[in-house]
Amino acid sequence: MSKIDKHIYGPTFEEMLHPEKIDPQIREKALKAKKEAPLDPINLFNITWKDENSIPYHIVLPKEFTGVDANIIVMYGKEFPTGSHKVGATYSVTLEHQIFDKIDSDKDTLVWPSTGNYGIGGAFVGTRMGYDSVVILPELMSKERFEKIESYGARAIKTPGCESNVKEIYDKTWELRKEDPKYRIMNQFEEMGNYRFHYHVTGNTAVELVEYLKTKGIGNGRCAAFCSSMGSSGTIAAGDRLKQVFPEHKIIGLEPIQCPTLYNNGYGGHDIQGIGDKHVTWIHNVWNMDAIMCIDDVECKKALQAVYEEAGQKALIEDFGCDEATVKKMKELFGISGICNILGAIKTAKYYEMGKDENLIAIATDSMDRYYSVMEQMTETYGKMDQQEARHRIDNIVKGAKLDWIREGDHFSRSCWHNLKYYTWVEQQGKTVEELNAQKDPQWWVKHQQLVSEMDALLVERRKQQTALV
Repeated sequence: MSKIDKHIYGPTFEEMLHPEKIDPQIREKALKAKKEAPLDPINLFNITWKDENSIPYHIVLPKEFTGVDANIIVMYGKEFPTGSHKVGATYSVTLEHQIFDKIDSDKDTLVWPSTGNYGIGGAFVGTRMGYDSVVILPELMSKERFEKIESYGARAIKTPGCESNVKEIYDKTWELRKEDPKYRIMNQFEEMGNYRFHYHVTGNTAVELVEYLKTKGIGNGRCAAFCSSMGSSGTIAAGDRLKQVFPEHKIIGLEPIQCPTLYNNGYGGHDIQGIGDKHVTWIHNVWNMDAIMCIDDVECKKALQAVYEEAGQKALIEDFGCDEATVKKMKELFGISGICNILGAIKTAKYYEMGKDENLIAIATDSMDRYYSVMEQMTETYGKMDQQEARHRIDNIVKGAKLDWIREGDHFSRSCWHNLKYYTWVEQQGKTVEELNAQKDPQWWVKHQQLVSEMDALLVERRKQQTALV
């Protein structure tokens, strides 16, 4: 490099997985800034699933709450810099583009197509790394999402519709492309940096978590299932890594009953914000998925309210005998999609008849701070929830999770899921049939997984060059 590279860089994939490997001085500054200066770019080094002691952020749900013998373990994204693990995906995508000189902070505007948390992550990462950033998301998303985007210094463009109106987002990105070449589309639905973050960082964190819990007397040190709803289908890539470590492991995809795209080619609007986008994403390895299960969006919101509000807290403690400290911790940890993943994990444990030593991992992408307005709307619609109603919801929605809307991933089902990609990616987004068919080969996915070490080596070299030329 003939001149100093002034771009801002953060952690490697390996440092996001193992933050204890970060330079101690940088790590100390980052942990301090997390509380005292949350908008400082040093917070890029807080993109990790782990706390200051390198223990994954997690909660083992009370069996009095889940109603199943198996251990349902939730890894929660609340402690990431933006309050959602999606910031990891946006950082990884930006990093890879920057390393290969596809974007330049002096001249490019990064565009983040999203239904919420990815856009919020893009607003945080893009502006922290010195880029002008624009987030495109549906106008009916919660007001808290728009507020967070603006608080990070980015702009929002609202498109028509709700969670499942992704085509309208795509249409807007094409409009911006034609308007000015400065707009660089950071499309979470096709960017393999998103896949790589979750394959390597989320997946290996989950592996370490079940091993850690075994030392605490919880579970058998293995993972029986990973349950994840699909938005961009980045998170579910963690299942690919888990299946490599634990061959018996099952990858369970979840989507709304109101928009059952993979289940039966269905469509429709729904309100599990962050998932169910009426198409199959490019980065989703459907050939590795063992089942698709559908969850009702209203039940997710009702269960979330039962976990969050005082009447529900009292019901969990007094009526179900849950540990008070655990219930209080649960109060702020989950958003709507997190509850969806929990209900999916309960459904999975029941369907596959999993026992007390088996572990299921679910992800809480974000937390309650994005849904206060949704809870207010629930009260307006259904009336104030009392303890009796909360008890009814926990009994019938959570512990009573039904074994309907389940389709297992045999070869025919996987072929159907794969074929659905054609209509979005070949007909609309410019991919070729040859590119689509290449995804049928397991080695296509393995090659993308192996690029993690290459990206890390390139980033380390960039850092050395910056230091040498200063």
